[in-house]
Amino acid sequence: MSVVLCATASGAAPGDTRGDKATVAVARASGESGCPVVYFDLGETLLHTADDGSTSYQPGAASYLRSLRQRHIEVGLITNVPSSWGTTDAERAAKLKEEVDATWRGPVPFAWEDFGDRILTPRAETERKPAPVLWQRAKADSGRCRVVYEAETTEEVMVASSLGFVSYQVGRPHRPAFLPVGLIELLRAPGGGVMPGG
Repeated sequence: MSVVLCATASGAAPGDTRGDKATVAVARASGESGCPVVYFDLGETLLHTADDGSTSYQPGAASYLRSLRQRHIEVGLITNVPSSWGTTDAERAAKLKEEVDATWRGPVPFAWEDFGDRILTPRAETERKPAPVLWQRAKADSGRCRVVYEAETTEEVMVASSLGFVSYQVGRPHRPAFLPVGLIELLRAPGGGVMPGG
């Protein structure tokens, strides 16, 4: 049975046509425990690439990651990079860090340390999103924890949702920029799940 809750008004974007609060559905999910892991796409979700090729945080992304860190919520990346960048996720992640750091123009460095070894990348070009492989690997790596996926593209959000992720499309007008942290914390409750509504 699902219950409809509302995010706090401070978590909703001004001018939301559905009212002052962002509506979400909270549902029971059998067999999964309350230790949410939040995975992100990288480009145009957490990072923005400018016309000159420089990179920086998307608006609100740095503070959002900080809020997750303060609440001890694990985070990861599911991102497409060339499979030729290495033979392991660690090698491809190291190359990704080099590429981003070389073009970084933000006032503070990107928080790579938050992600640890949870940076999943394609081992072959056939594994590139929207192929389901990276999400399947993320879910397997997360054990019985609930998994969240946040990205800017509708297709990726839909694929992740079909694989059992709590999915949220970032950057939509009249919605919070990211899935509110308070809603992610609801996933800590045994069997708790959050699904964006409407």
